[in-house]
Formats: sequence, C-alpha cells, structure tokens
Amino acid sequence: MVIKTAVFVKSSQKWQDCPEPNMPEYAFIGRSNVGKSSLINAMMNHKDLAKTSQTPGKTQLINNFLVNESWSLTDLPGYGYAKVSKSLRKDFEKLITNYILNRKNLVNLFVLVDVRHTPQKIDMDFMQWLGESSVPFSIVFTKADKMKSGGADRNVEAYKTELLKTWEDLPNIYVTSAEKKTGTEEILKFISETNQFLIKNKIRFDD
Repeated sequence: MVIKTAVFVKSSQKWQDCPEPNMPEYAFIGRSNVGKSSLINAMMNHKDLAKTSQTPGKTQLINNFLVNESWSLTDLPGYGYAKVSKSLRKDFEKLITNYILNRKNLVNLFVLVDVRHTPQKIDMDFMQWLGESSVPFSIVFTKADKMKSGGADRNVEAYKTELLKTWEDLPNIYVTSAEKKTGTEEILKFISETNQFLIKNKIRFDD
C-alpha cells in the first residue's frame, strides 16, 4: 500500500465523540512505552503525525487519522505503567474498553508488544480479554532492532507458546522496527487486502 495522504482528524475524550463510523478503522494499542507513535509515524512516512514523547502515557485521548481518504487509523491510549494516578488510569481503561467494544467500524486492533521482553502478564491478560470479547486483533512486536540476532525470534516464540496453551489458533503476528521500518509493509498489506475484501463484499458501517 502506498500512503498518499495521512492527516489528523480529531482527538476524543470518549468513543461517542469519534468521527462518524463510515469507513473501516484500524486501531493501535499497547503498553505506554511500547513505541506506538513511532511505529505509526514509520508506517505513514510522516515523522510527526502521531506525537511521540519520552514520557510514557503521553497519549491520553482517542486520536483519529484519515489515511488515503479511505480508511481510519486510531491511536489509542496506552495501558499499564503510565505515570498517572490510579483514578486517571481507571478512566483510561474505561475509555479503551468502551471504544473497543462499541466502535462498530473497528475492523482490527493491532496490539503492540515490546519484543525485548518475555511474555508479560498484562499483555497476555489483555489479549485473553480480546479473545473472550470476540475482538479481531493482531500482535505487533516492536523494537526488533534493539535485540541481538535471534533474541527477537526467541521472545516471539515464547509468546506463541504461551498463547497456544489456551488458544487453538494464533492471530496474525508482525515483527517490526520503527527505526528500520521493518514489518510496516506487511501491516499495510494486511490493511489493504482487508479493505479490498470489505469493498468486494459490500460491507458498510454507516447503515
């Protein structure tokens, strides 16, 4: 997929305020220090589209972007270890949960995981909840360039092993590096093929 245009649309404090659900939407989420904004910028060939920060938890709203005037990309607040109060963290969790469960044009949720770590309970629990809630998702491992040769592969396999303890099939898995743009084309190819499927089958969201 060639990215011709990628523009910021709006930020929302609740899912009801997001743009009209009239086109396929793909959301990105992960722990607050997973490199989400950097990966989005690498995918879109735009270094400042999603705002990056050295402070975990910078994204505190639902941020929507219009890509190629045909599909929506959503940058969701991070979950986990953001340096915020417990009450604010609960607000984030409610915001995320309501968006995921109620956004009717959400086609796929990309769950970002730092490949430098072995399986983390918070990520596993989140993915388990997605499965139980019948939410389509893919796993995107980030920061592959930060690992020595073979290290990333070992951690990906460890995640697969853990998932297969309770799952019959694995979701799509992508190993990425925002720095080297590794894996970004594969994600965009998946989005492109999914959009083509939706068009071919005349699936609409604004009925």
